[in-house]
Amino acid sequence: MLGPGPWPSLDALSSYARCVTERLVLHADMDAFYASIEQRDRPELRGKPVIVGGSSRRGVVSAASYEARVFGVRSAMPGFRARELCPQGVFLAPDMAKYASVSATVQRIFEEFTPVVEPLALDEAFLDVTGSTQLFGGPIELAKKLKARVRAETELAVSVGIGNSKLIAKIACSVSKPDGLRYVAPEENRALLDPLPIRWLWGVGPVAERKLLAAGFSTIADIANAELTALQRGAGDRAAELRALARGEDLRPVSSEREAKSYGEENTFERDVNDRATVTRALTSHAHAVAERVRHDALTARTITLKMKLARARGSKGSRSEASEQEPSYPLYTRSRTLREPTDDATVIRRVAIELWDEMQLEEAVRLLGVTLTNFVRASEQQLSLFDGVGVGVGVVGKDRASHNPKLGPALDAIRKRFGDDAIHVAIDKPEKLTPSGQKKRGR
Repeated sequence: MLGPGPWPSLDALSSYARCVTERLVLHADMDAFYASIEQRDRPELRGKPVIVGGSSRRGVVSAASYEARVFGVRSAMPGFRARELCPQGVFLAPDMAKYASVSATVQRIFEEFTPVVEPLALDEAFLDVTGSTQLFGGPIELAKKLKARVRAETELAVSVGIGNSKLIAKIACSVSKPDGLRYVAPEENRALLDPLPIRWLWGVGPVAERKLLAAGFSTIADIANAELTALQRGAGDRAAELRALARGEDLRPVSSEREAKSYGEENTFERDVNDRATVTRALTSHAHAVAERVRHDALTARTITLKMKLARARGSKGSRSEASEQEPSYPLYTRSRTLREPTDDATVIRRVAIELWDEMQLEEAVRLLGVTLTNFVRASEQQLSLFDGVGVGVGVVGKDRASHNPKLGPALDAIRKRFGDDAIHVAIDKPEKLTPSGQKKRGR
């Protein structure tokens, strides 16, 4: 059974499998990316524990320098916990525009070595270097030259792992940090994987880890050597998939053009929110943001999802580290609606999101709100309505007929493209992003 991911056709996959031992995948991961940029630009911070994010009461750590990691601080940790572990840390607000600019430079460097680049986030990517390795003198020489180019252009370090699959390349990169380089030949795959804890396997999160540990599996070798029936007791339907990965069998291709599955915007509030006016402002901002992004990519969406995280914690998260076991767990709810016809209109998205909120009738305050679009149709493939203004073609009904203007969104997009993002915007206060996303967002 194959691991998750976008897959080619069966014929192509069969051909791909025959040559997998010849394939070379490179995983590149910038070291402590946001924190390293801040230390680069502010020499007085070099050698100090720099923590990006987590500066507000509800903020979350976006990145921690290696000096901060010595104290146990890591990304995705609540800011209050980071302060407990490292009270002497230098906490900085994220500058996502600056980080994205550096990321774009790094991406261009990657493309000097291969056209097949799959960005995972602002700070990491997979590269299929099968066809270009010999041009640079072999895999190790290629990796050295890539690292040198990134250093020369950005003054930053990138760690690199190379193997015959995504799994091997990513793990090789992780164990080589910081500023590392590791090449794993196919015959060395099991030597790399076998002694590692099961949490290193793709898709094994805290819940799956607990189940597998309870079933007696603690290392990747335990899973690789397991009988399928025994492994199913801990892994269920994923047993065959996990065993294949544990044996180094990962045929997921590096894809430079992955089909978009979702577009989302969310924010964590500084204080708990339950008044409809604040909720409406946040959902309006999110609706306009996701609408602009799908229009940028010439898509329309059928399904709109509202994401809500309650303010009161229930217990703690199970986790991989002692520090994270103390993190509170907040109930998360989602509600979705699928339109008759797809839309890229912020007015429609906003209306549906607010209706979903009203239908929930939450009595408890929330700490996070988000809006996500899924179930896409290419705008060029959308069927036009026979009754302009009735809303059959865009999913607009009732009171929204008059306010819907299919030309408004593209007009706003054109103004922002020419004069900048701040040239024109909706007259609302945008919610503060306490947890900035490091993911490479489509449509931006």
